[in-house]
Amino acid sequence: MSKERTNTEKLYDVIKKPLITEKSRMAMALGQYTFEVRKDATKVEIAQAVELAFPGRKVKSVNTVYMPSHTKRMGYKFGRTDSSKKAIVTIEGDPIETLTAV
Repeated sequence: MSKERTNTEKLYDVIKKPLITEKSRMAMALGQYTFEVRKDATKVEIAQAVELAFPGRKVKSVNTVYMPSHTKRMGYKFGRTDSSKKAIVTIEGDPIETLTAV
């Protein structure tokens, strides 16, 4: 028998990792945070996952971007990167301290 995962357990798997780049660091001043998320995650699931991961924060909006795979060269060999999805989440209120300290 397979167990059905609860909604809370599913939400913990939505966010893979925060993406920290020069552009995303500048957006943090505006309350926008960038995360790599599952490819099949919806905007509603992403908003719920962020509010669950960072209690006391309210998500204002979520923008998603699909990042297709592309060819990458390593020496004389060619390979492909993995495709992914990133979410730019705008948060109301206090900033997220753990991401700003990185």
